[in-house]
Amino acid sequence: MRRTGDASSGEAAAVDGTWTVDQSVGSFADFSGTWAGYRFDEELVGIGGNTAVGRTPDVTGTMTVADSAVTAVDVEVDLTTLDSDSDRRDGALRTRGLESDRFPTATFRLTEPVALPPGLTDGQRATVAATGELTIHGVTSEATIELRAELQGDDAVVVGSVPIALADHGIDPPTGLSVLSISGDGTFEFQLFFSKG
Repeated sequence: MRRTGDASSGEAAAVDGTWTVDQSVGSFADFSGTWAGYRFDEELVGIGGNTAVGRTPDVTGTMTVADSAVTAVDVEVDLTTLDSDSDRRDGALRTRGLESDRFPTATFRLTEPVALPPGLTDGQRATVAATGELTIHGVTSEATIELRAELQGDDAVVVGSVPIALADHGIDPPTGLSVLSISGDGTFEFQLFFSKG
């Protein structure tokens, strides 16, 4: 985010406004851009313990900042394009587990304002907690997400994760011929770049 003026009020005014998720920053190939996804432990036949990680760059949404606080966040993730190291896993999640064919999106909506540190400057990292409504598999639950936010020139990057219990969202852990078990507890994680405009 670029700053105008030397006064703190000028800095706050430069941050105030609507920010939009920007998919053009970085690259999904090396995860240097915007993405969201999951991380779950699983037990595989012939392999043993493994951590399944799936991500998608298809994230849209907005963030509103006013008077040195984030007052609104609405983000949507396209679960139908989740990509992991296994085409078989990705295909299974369309009809089992996440059932992305039936529930193609996950969303997060902020329900409480998030205060930002005063005088936040380019390159400075802030750690904050955001409370809102997380909807996965058609089920909405309250979630408080620990976030790391950083100003990078004209952009803001927000990184975070939150524990997910599949049972809380009505999800049955999928199994298959090569999958002995999948943990019922995992993580929803993301890295989002926002541009003001």
